Amino acid sequence: MCVTTECIGRLKMVSMIKMKIFKLSQDIVNGYDTYDSCVVIAENENEARKIHPSKYVTHSRDGKWFGTYDCPDKPELHGKEYESENIDRLSSWVLFQGIDKIKVEEIGEAKQGMKKGVVVSSFNAG
Repeated sequence: MCVTTECIGRLKMVSMIKMKIFKLSQDIVNGYDTYDSCVVIAENENEARKIHPSKYVTHSRDGKWFGTYDCPDKPELHGKEYESENIDRLSSWVLFQGIDKIKVEEIGEAKQGMKKGVVVSSFNAG
């Protein structure tokens, strides 16, 4: 647990960061089973681009999107990561290497205490 003056100062700074609300949209990956847009909460435009609209894609690493298994009934998988971006199969959103092509529009300020992540997403089911 962090109890030093330095740590307390850092915690206060983190709680004072104003989060913003962004609309992300893309027209690169189209068709069935794709996301065309989402609304996210993030610190800035760059961080917003790094949020995938799917709840199954939890993070990025090495220029690719990854997911984390959430299956408590299978302890051998639970909490382990898997690559969710594969050029050989269809993608539901822009490949991580193309996030600079995502259109980002700041639409507001988040209320104090709101967490970074997806608020709502638009999925075109097939």
